[in-house]
Amino acid sequence: MSTPNLYDSTNKPLYGERLIEESKIICFDNPNKKRIYEISIELPEFTCKCPFSGYPDFAKLNIFYQPNSKVYELKSLKLYINHFRDLKISHEEVVNRIMDDLLNAAAPHWIHLNADFNPRGNVSMKLDIYSGQKRN
Repeated sequence: MSTPNLYDSTNKPLYGERLIEESKIICFDNPNKKRIYEISIELPEFTCKCPFSGYPDFAKLNIFYQPNSKVYELKSLKLYINHFRDLKISHEEVVNRIMDDLLNAAAPHWIHLNADFNPRGNVSMKLDIYSGQKRN
């Protein structure tokens, strides 16, 4: 009895890798533009790599926002976030890049991006970025 080959022997990217590589943030129309409401999204498995050591960095990202005319589509957001997993980038740069991309994709009234990086070498880091004015 032979064991099935779980890896693509042609070295082509697997379908999940292709989806991540091609990812972009997709939005859809806000279903209730007249109502002021807040959406929170938790992404607990964010990863990127330290630009100095190459070691992986892990974080939980939290996005809180008040939509304007567009709302983030969650699967596209998940794939977009996953494309950072092999990128060598500082915490500060990656969080600012994500915030820029979120703003460009949906232009929410207000947004708060929180990144809580796991400790490495007995040091942890949290970043918070805000944009816009919260509406009541």
